[in-house]
Amino acid sequence: MKTLNAISLSTTLQCPHCHKLYNIEERQSFATCCNQPLLTNYDLDLPKSHLLHSAERTIWRYAKLLPVFDKHNIVSLGEGWTPISELSALSQRNYLLLKDESVNPTGSFKARGISVAVSKAKELGITHCIIPTAGNAGGALSAYCAKAGIKATVVMPRHTPATLQEECRIYGAELILVDGLIDDCGKLARQLVAETGGFDMSTLKEPYRLEGKKTMGYEIAEQLNWKLPDVIIYPTGGGTGLIGMWKAFHEMQQLGWITGHLPRMVIVQAENCAPMVNLFEHTQNIPALPTIAYGLAVPAPFAKDLMLEVLGQSNGTALTVSEQEMEDGIVEVARAEGVLLSPEGSATYIGCKKLVESRWIAEDETVLLFNTGSWYKYR
Repeated sequence: MKTLNAISLSTTLQCPHCHKLYNIEERQSFATCCNQPLLTNYDLDLPKSHLLHSAERTIWRYAKLLPVFDKHNIVSLGEGWTPISELSALSQRNYLLLKDESVNPTGSFKARGISVAVSKAKELGITHCIIPTAGNAGGALSAYCAKAGIKATVVMPRHTPATLQEECRIYGAELILVDGLIDDCGKLARQLVAETGGFDMSTLKEPYRLEGKKTMGYEIAEQLNWKLPDVIIYPTGGGTGLIGMWKAFHEMQQLGWITGHLPRMVIVQAENCAPMVNLFEHTQNIPALPTIAYGLAVPAPFAKDLMLEVLGQSNGTALTVSEQEMEDGIVEVARAEGVLLSPEGSATYIGCKKLVESRWIAEDETVLLFNTGSWYKYR
């Protein structure tokens, strides 16, 4: 598969615990040795001028640092290079920035990871992808599989808004509705994978959605002139973006693109579903309930060990916000800034307010928030 003209500098896949290597040119899922996500390794010895596609304004600007070897296998709808803007009316004691992922194809940050995962699936000759989803990932998979000519099966909670259900159907995906949360969808998805031979696209159960999500880290650095913010607050369900950004920061350090301290990473979750906060605080895990931030409704994330490592290495923290606080935050930001946040995006704003009030965030620090999806898809 890898040719002399390969665009990717990826070399191997690796278990993050025991460091066992896996062949990147074969179909892989996760590190079966330690039951962990697989991470992609790259040859990072080339200068920046050879690694950036300066004319490209999508995630494929970083194609050499993504795992697709043949450019003809790239399945793109124009994802990435999303804007970072200052929330000037709300920036009082802090320099408050917002990276708005709602402008991605299919209206959420899921487009990044799904673009890379479907591209690699195409390269590996996979013809059927199956995904359990709380909503946005299912829509993204449906769209990118339609573009790639790959069959998509989406397993989604029955209570997911009708807009997201219809989106999958219109793209031609097979949609299966389940009573319960995404962990219940995951059980059925694994059963379907075993029965059909389809490829499991669950969060971090395959290696390449992580690589697409890491481009958020590259974009943050480049858009801020290679100076990272002091704090990044991230709405965390499965944790692909959190882990991906941290991976990107370390790759850029290795490349010599950034120096100095890395951001303190903050996990924000819904009170109704907060497994990572409970783990971080060593408190009892409370049974999960549905939340208006359905991207946060992940009761049992597969990559919990890697997420805790990110918090530990970055001197970060984790906290929760209530359903009412998310609703109030949407209104507050809309009226102050003219920006409609998704519930997950609102959670990052409320989390920031709490951390400023507790003085965990200092007055002179730069804070980056994420709006991970379009408010309009939640109706």
